[in-house]
Amino acid sequence: MDPRENPRPPAGETAGTGPSAAAELAQRFAAERPRLVGLAARVLGDHAEAEDIVQQAWLRLDGSGEDIENLPAWLTTVTTRLCLDRLRRRTPIPEEEIEVEEVAPDPADDVALADAVGVALQVVLDRLTPNERIAFVMHDSFGFEFTTIAAVLGSTPAAARKLASRARAKVAQPRSEDALADWEVVDAFMAAAREGDFSRLVQLLAPDAVVRGDEQAILTGTPARIDGRDDVASFFNGSAHAALPVIVDGRAGSAWFHRGEAKVLFDFTIVDGRVQRIDFRADPQVIAKVARRDGADPR
Repeated sequence: MDPRENPRPPAGETAGTGPSAAAELAQRFAAERPRLVGLAARVLGDHAEAEDIVQQAWLRLDGSGEDIENLPAWLTTVTTRLCLDRLRRRTPIPEEEIEVEEVAPDPADDVALADAVGVALQVVLDRLTPNERIAFVMHDSFGFEFTTIAAVLGSTPAAARKLASRARAKVAQPRSEDALADWEVVDAFMAAAREGDFSRLVQLLAPDAVVRGDEQAILTGTPARIDGRDDVASFFNGSAHAALPVIVDGRAGSAWFHRGEAKVLFDFTIVDGRVQRIDFRADPQVIAKVARRDGADPR
């Protein structure tokens, strides 16, 4: 049974006699699902992956046959461990020994850090070890106790606390190389556009973001101008499926391709890790300078 579907009473049982045990389990899981997806999405930084992880958790629950006393805790543990497995496959590097001077965190700082999760922070999270990432997200973003985190990681509460402390230090004082590169902003923006992730687009745009089109681009059908973050996000939301990552004059950008040829350059201006301006450029002299890149660091 897929818990996203409305369960039906099994044969020989009517709706008035109450749901079967399987249907009741599906209903209880469905009630936990939004919370689990939120947790997995924060840990993994990818909503589609989070949905997949939570569905795997359901399959484990559906096939477990266990008498689970605390279903929310069981689902949290299973979901987080599945996320941890996914993170470790992404990062097949041995984790360093933990040597962090224990400091008492300021609760106000914890709240500020949790509220600050955004584009730049997501990049820093991507550079934490899997265990650090789990400890930080579970504690600082969702408020889980270190005893729970330790059970997920198979460690001790003291070790979990140190992991969160080290992660918090990295997030609060990122190294210079942890700053969000312009090409990362461009690629994150275009990915959000293709996936129709409006909130992510808004997050990546400066409040006074604008779009401008040159004369040749306007002739291809692009707008001459768009003003304001919400309008720019609305225009790109669910679009740009034919756009590919490019580099022009040493800058990372994107371009609309038709039959293998670049037709319109999306020329980004990035300020403080956000998109300040996008110029649609189709002047032949500009297009001649456009070169494909593979989405990796173009430098």
